[in-house]
Amino acid sequence: MKREKSELVIRGAQVFNVFTGGTEAVDLAIEGGKIVAVGHGYEGREIIEANGLFALPAFADAHIHVESSLLSPEEFAALAVAHGTTAIVADPHEITNVCGVQGAEYMAEAFHRLKTAAGRSPLDVRLQLPSCVPATPFETSGATIDGRETERELARPLFHGLGEMMNFPAVLSGEEDCLRKLEAAKRYGKIADGHAPALSEEGLNAYLCAGILTDHEALTASECAEKVARGMYCQLRNGSSARNLEENAKAVTAYNFRRFLLCSDDKNAEDLKRNGHIDDALRRAVACGIPAAQAICMATSNVAECYGWKGKGALAPGYDADIVLVEDLTSFRVRTVIKGGETVARDGRALFGSSERYLPDCVRGTVRTKEISAESFRLPLKSGRARAIRIQPYGLVTEPEIVSVPVSDGNVCLKGTDLCKLAVIERHFASGNIGLGLVKGYGLHGGAMGISVAHDSHNLVVLGDDDSDMARVADLLRAAGGGMALVCGERETCFPLDIGGLMSSAPSDEVIARTAEIAARAREMGVKEEYEPFMTLAFLSLAVIPKLKLTDRGLFDVEKFAFTQTEV
Repeated sequence: MKREKSELVIRGAQVFNVFTGGTEAVDLAIEGGKIVAVGHGYEGREIIEANGLFALPAFADAHIHVESSLLSPEEFAALAVAHGTTAIVADPHEITNVCGVQGAEYMAEAFHRLKTAAGRSPLDVRLQLPSCVPATPFETSGATIDGRETERELARPLFHGLGEMMNFPAVLSGEEDCLRKLEAAKRYGKIADGHAPALSEEGLNAYLCAGILTDHEALTASECAEKVARGMYCQLRNGSSARNLEENAKAVTAYNFRRFLLCSDDKNAEDLKRNGHIDDALRRAVACGIPAAQAICMATSNVAECYGWKGKGALAPGYDADIVLVEDLTSFRVRTVIKGGETVARDGRALFGSSERYLPDCVRGTVRTKEISAESFRLPLKSGRARAIRIQPYGLVTEPEIVSVPVSDGNVCLKGTDLCKLAVIERHFASGNIGLGLVKGYGLHGGAMGISVAHDSHNLVVLGDDDSDMARVADLLRAAGGGMALVCGERETCFPLDIGGLMSSAPSDEVIARTAEIAARAREMGVKEEYEPFMTLAFLSLAVIPKLKLTDRGLFDVEKFAFTQTEV
């Protein structure tokens, strides 16, 4: 009512209106973290002169696994907020598969402890309780969350909803424990996220009747359009390793755009730093022909509507003062980020942070294996013929290939071949499980490499052509509490991922530099350009992506959904 000055007034901005799709040259008056007025002539104790910048609601990521950044929650928040993101729907699927519910609690507490000068969190984190722990029964994970525990955990305010239901075959078959999880979400009025590539017609009907509201896995625009027509929200994914935004943007119309959200799913640290977060998705969406007004809604008000966030996603009286000032509606270059009325980032730099890391015991020292030696990797093949894994370039799908392998003294001989041994080593309970197989065409020679990030159960994945070097890689990973390791004779390199074997407590710049360095050394050992040296390994144990994968329990034929033999 202009009876007194507001705490903050933003002047001279072109304010985007999610309700009309237009912009207005108006002031925004802010008090107590809320927008209290939109209009002209407001006075503030603090003034931000926008000078023609566009004011947008702050961005929200509708679905992300923070762990895939390899960053601690503190470092992830600093990069994401600097690019205009002030809210995320986080599915802590990876850390929960290692540490159980304690892993999700760690994520929540780490984000909670991150405060701005005003004592507010710079990033709203809405945690989803992972629905698939473990993701499949064909591997050993660090925890199991069944229907009974899901009922108990979803009753807690800690969890905003149920994480992506990847096991859609179990939904369609009416598997009792799976439906118990979905019924719990319904009972507590919490949203269940989806994951159902290529699902349509009768299967889609059943999946939706189970109460699942979203999906980020549509393979084609026509599939996306069908899902939206049946009432789903479709998340256009702009991740570091998987992206369907360009294809599925073709399904967006002037009528249905309210059912589309932007998400990243997985974003690595280097991609976040260099290209951005949801601001990057906005650039790509507009470049695909989606009108800027519709794309902005997908990153703001649509997410708030889908997940039931009151007072979020718009710049209007009574709404939270979560605001991004950008240069234009094409590049979406972020100049200033305001969260709850406080400036939290400016010109690509977060104005908050802490050198201390919250690192409880539950996320440390999570790599536990039995004693491993070169003998652990002996692979006898009486026939001299084997079923090898061949990875499709620039992808996650693999093909089986029958190869001839020389055998000497009860062990395969890889020298002079384009084959490497692959081992998946159980690392949660020191059971001694080691799955052994062969990979064709990866390119590595003269040593071994390994990583403790291995979707979805995150056992150790080690690749090499020398058994002693493979054993040394496993030792390095165990001693570091997880990470990336490479051994070439006397030359050893290890970058620790000391948080659950998944994330690093180091600053983001160090994570980016060290992971680039170890990847470059893998290239020097021959790893081909069409494979991301370490992250490709991380997916070789994912027993839900065709066609041939390796878990700690053996070689797995995804199409037959059954184990198979390496020897032919």
